[in-house]
Amino acid sequence: MYAEFPIFTAPLADSLPGWLHRQSFSSVFVLTDNNTRTHCLPHLLKIPDFNDTLHILTIKPGEQEKNLDSCALIWAEMKNAGLDRKALFISLGGGVVGDMGGFCAATWKRGIKFVQIPTTLLAMTDAAIGGKTGVDFMGVKNIIGVIRQPAAVFTDPVFLKTLPDRELRSGMAEVFKHAAISGELSSGWISAMAQLDSTEPDWMEILTKSVSVKIDIVRKDPEENGLRMLLNMGHTIGHAVESCLLDTGEALTHGEAVAVGMICELYIAESRGVVVPDADLLIKYLPAIFRLPRIDPGLGDSLWTLMCQDKKNASGNVRITLPDAPHSMQILNISRSDLDSSIKYYNNLI
Repeated sequence: MYAEFPIFTAPLADSLPGWLHRQSFSSVFVLTDNNTRTHCLPHLLKIPDFNDTLHILTIKPGEQEKNLDSCALIWAEMKNAGLDRKALFISLGGGVVGDMGGFCAATWKRGIKFVQIPTTLLAMTDAAIGGKTGVDFMGVKNIIGVIRQPAAVFTDPVFLKTLPDRELRSGMAEVFKHAAISGELSSGWISAMAQLDSTEPDWMEILTKSVSVKIDIVRKDPEENGLRMLLNMGHTIGHAVESCLLDTGEALTHGEAVAVGMICELYIAESRGVVVPDADLLIKYLPAIFRLPRIDPGLGDSLWTLMCQDKKNASGNVRITLPDAPHSMQILNISRSDLDSSIKYYNNLI
């Protein structure tokens, strides 16, 4: 049992039936996207404990779909399905499906139970855990949402086999972030991930260790009033990069954008004299794992405008958070010139 809800890391057929058997739901609503309906839903439909009132909705994939228009579509389908307050909502997908599905469930009739079945490495280690739900609005990521814990999370490593290489690598950004936070960057389980081109990592070990880092922090600070801000490492600049490039032909995955953000924010920390443990390892690993593009310095105005809308800001200051020791953090207010110099450093590095 982690935090206030169980997290199962096991084959879905071994974990979900027993949990469902202990519950009593009037109906089950499953949200998928086009990809997870094809590759992942068949695994779920093999579970024998679903009742006859199973409803499935499939939406288009991608961050550009994580908006209120998509929520309206989901809510309308929930109404048509007659979901009452005893219904169960299942999000079967990556971060977009999990964030948006959790938000729709949390706001339906003031909240119905939902579970997360993450199908990407990024969602398994980060997005599905901690209760953050929400959507993007007016070009700003996750600016509308609520914190509501799922009833359970079911993580099955078999879904990782359905991912294209780029999506699998994308999830590594959050795993490396958790390793940096916990002081584990020099450990064997994290260095094994850096050898993805030549070896198959032990995903069960990696998932267990990475998830334990996030759960420990969420348990101590469920409402993000303090320590949980550590989990935002790389995300202030990363979210801005992701949003800025979203509707271009050069869109980045969330993990790629966070990798860019971590490199830039590490540079800013170093320029301020803040020592991030094993920062040299992050600078070594991230460009090697991700095929990262240069960031056009001309995007500085757009990036800064987005960063000024970041929900982590306080008192008008744009902030970044970095570890200065295992499970300890330093919060820095940054300026536009910090952003510009960090992008210059990043472009020279890659």
